[in-house]
Amino acid sequence: MNIHEYQAKQLFKEYGVPVQDGVAVKSEAEFDSAIAAIKGDHVVVKSQIHAGGRGKGEFVDGFKGGVKFVKREEAAATAKRMLGNTIVTKQTGAAGRVVGTVFFAEAMNIKKEFYLSILMDRASSKVAVVASVAGGMDIEKVAEETPDQIMKMIIDPDIGLQAFQIRKLAFFFGFGDKEMMKQFKAIFSGLYKLFIQKDCSMVEINPLILTDEGNIVALDAKVSFDDNALFRHPELEALRDPHEEDPKEIEAGKYGLNYIALDGNIACMVNGAGLAMSTMDIIKHFGGNPANFLDVGGGANEEAITQAFNILLKDKNVKGILVNIFGGIMRCDVIAAGVIAAVKNVGLTLPLVVRLEGTNVDKGRQMLAESGIKLTTADSLADAAEKIVKIVAAENK
Repeated sequence: MNIHEYQAKQLFKEYGVPVQDGVAVKSEAEFDSAIAAIKGDHVVVKSQIHAGGRGKGEFVDGFKGGVKFVKREEAAATAKRMLGNTIVTKQTGAAGRVVGTVFFAEAMNIKKEFYLSILMDRASSKVAVVASVAGGMDIEKVAEETPDQIMKMIIDPDIGLQAFQIRKLAFFFGFGDKEMMKQFKAIFSGLYKLFIQKDCSMVEINPLILTDEGNIVALDAKVSFDDNALFRHPELEALRDPHEEDPKEIEAGKYGLNYIALDGNIACMVNGAGLAMSTMDIIKHFGGNPANFLDVGGGANEEAITQAFNILLKDKNVKGILVNIFGGIMRCDVIAAGVIAAVKNVGLTLPLVVRLEGTNVDKGRQMLAESGIKLTTADSLADAAEKIVKIVAAENK
């Protein structure tokens, strides 16, 4: 689960991390009071979306830049160009994201910029810290062109953050004197505590700045959480912005389904993430294009399968559906009953290919054959994928 910059900065404050102060607004009526609360002759106007690259982004009406440093009297007009407008960045894709919130922030005197992040390292199953003396830039570009400007450090969660690791990072950034070291120790200790206590999957500051006054400040803030741990953090659910998420994904979550929309036309319903990935791959292999990733899990019942079909059919690009179920924990006859009921409930008219394998597979196949619903059965994953690709191609010539 992702949150906005202004929300992340509120969390930073709670953990003692100095941030660029500001006020977030969701309507033009709030502009004047928000701008009045910002000190100085200049204001930074920041569009708030769950994607990076805002500064270099471009709005669909041609207005360039989702982060603007402007004079105070220009702040309202600048924000007006952003709010409700759609911005396209390197991370949003061509469709872009609608800006529903604008953040007015104080201008700061920047002496130097850095990059700092804490995230999960899958290779070591530990916590990784990535730091760079080249902040304010795409970290991927820095890693590719000047890898010597990046340092990676592994923290064992069983041992925890060690004092020598904080000192190593501080010296890497050039924060060697006593006062700077004290500031950085408080900042990084707070960030690590936030990462662990809130079950974050990533905490990122780009840039972390050193001001002309000698202060270390988080000029930006990006935090994402492991949504599998949200049951432990009801306070984080309130930070969720449904406008930044696909409504189909939100609805799927209500029924214990894992759904991710893609840009193809063949919908996939499977049980198990590995099987979902394999199904999408083999559809591509036979020349098709998957429309989604939908995992119904091992405990799907008739209601969940019915809702899964409803969610799949809300994607207008879907021209056919492939159900690929391996009956291990979930019996094939239970899945077959769910598919039959779901198809009748939703009145499915699109081509449907079903492949069942595993526990009670013969009974499940018999139920499908005697159901009277229009579908095509398959004996293997390859057979199923090839059939749905051919059927969809033939019907959409």
